Amino acid sequence: MANKVMIVGTGNVGMSFGYALVHQRTNVNELILVDINKEDAEGEAIDLRDTLAVAPAYLKVRAGEYSDAGDCDIIVITAGIPQKPGESRMDLLKKNAAIFKDMIGQIMEAGFNGIFVVASNPMDVLTYLTWRYSGLPAEHVIGSGTVLDSARLRYRIAQRLHVHPKAIHAYQVGEHGDSEFALWSCASVGGQDVRDLIDAQARAEIEDYARKEAYTIIEKKGATYYGIGSCLATIVNCILNDENRILPVSNYDEFSGTYNGFPAVLGANGIVRRIGLRINEEEQIKFNASIQVLKDAIAEAEQA
Repeated sequence: MANKVMIVGTGNVGMSFGYALVHQRTNVNELILVDINKEDAEGEAIDLRDTLAVAPAYLKVRAGEYSDAGDCDIIVITAGIPQKPGESRMDLLKKNAAIFKDMIGQIMEAGFNGIFVVASNPMDVLTYLTWRYSGLPAEHVIGSGTVLDSARLRYRIAQRLHVHPKAIHAYQVGEHGDSEFALWSCASVGGQDVRDLIDAQARAEIEDYARKEAYTIIEKKGATYYGIGSCLATIVNCILNDENRILPVSNYDEFSGTYNGFPAVLGANGIVRRIGLRINEEEQIKFNASIQVLKDAIAEAEQA
């Protein structure tokens, strides 16, 4: 690997990811910024480079074009029309699907053969379309999934139990959207079942918080970006470091034929394997419902 990463989309999410990457230990050697607004990409590259003298990482940062994609190891896509107040992620589908078809086509024409990481919304469907448009193996196309949603869940559980969020093992799964839910049957802290420590009503409130927090942030400040930026940096470093870490990224589910957020082992080759968790009957019903939302959205996108 040349450890060369491209960010497509230099808006709030893309540059929060870029900033998070530069300001932690990373094996990235070169970061290329691409945007339809070339002046913006140039300005962001200059601004990021100004931090290198005091940042923990040192890497090349420059603006570029889709034609630079050929020897990139990872391309992180944050481009697209952003979600507006009162708008669901699925409302964005038709607008962003057309953008992605053209964009992925240009990237593949440049000879790209690395790993896509998709964060644009509706993320699971756009990850699926990226896989279809690119022709790459499914394990080389990954969505940010419910990594951020799970981080929100873990933080809220940790607050309730007065422990560090990293001590919590818990996942939001399914669609990155309104049908996602918490896998309480698999949630633990210090080897203890979270259900033995937090009552059902409080768990429902925590799960609802994790599912709806994005809307709260959008209503108050217009967009969410710090959280997803940090999660994208974690995903990219996990790939470059070949960590084989388990993260609930959006990965291809052969059984349903969709991409959805579910724990998977992530390493240098992308998705190593999807984790076969045993979930209870209630969770299976919720998961099936979430999958159906994604299937309907994919069918809509393919007809557009």
